Amino acid sequence: MNPSEKITFLKEVLGAKFPDPKSELKFDSPFQLLVATILAAQSTDRQVNIITEKLFRAAPDAVSMNRLDLETLVGFVRTINYFNNKAKNIREVSRILVEKHGGMVPDSREGLESLPGVGRKTANVVLSNAFRQPVMPVDTHVHRVANRIGLVSTAKPEETEAGLMKIIPEEWVIDFHHYLLLHGRYTCKAKKPECGRCEIREVCDFPEKT
Repeated sequence: MNPSEKITFLKEVLGAKFPDPKSELKFDSPFQLLVATILAAQSTDRQVNIITEKLFRAAPDAVSMNRLDLETLVGFVRTINYFNNKAKNIREVSRILVEKHGGMVPDSREGLESLPGVGRKTANVVLSNAFRQPVMPVDTHVHRVANRIGLVSTAKPEETEAGLMKIIPEEWVIDFHHYLLLHGRYTCKAKKPECGRCEIREVCDFPEKT
């Protein structure tokens, strides 16, 4: 099966499995998604959602977040990994957005990556989920699944991103990110992939199928 045929197969099968694919982070605005994504590094979406439920009630936008002092912000996020650095970055991001962007989140990669704590993956998450731009955020799940099933053969996330963008039709890119992420999170797990119940087993190149 060539890459184009495999992509079409995955679209049909994973599209049926995840008919309304979307981020599992809870947010109501690009700003909230940006904050949640910063918090999500080395943490689970479930942990982040617990924190942001309270945080976003107190500070739902950049203006109100900018008004929180660092100690108060740390109090909201202290149960997450690397909470001190994340709190500092969120505080600084909020200040920059208020002072330079009218409180609005930039809808360009350059604008997003100029913000503290925002790298390529975080920028892609915001561009894809908040602004519906056809970009491919590559986290550990996407990188793992794309390589296991043989869509790419890459060592680094940025290589995976480039490889996937070459073979996935632009109009499918946003949903495909979620297909690969969710399949990796719930079926094609890092240590114990559940190959016995995998819907795409027949097109998977992973040599260590369980």
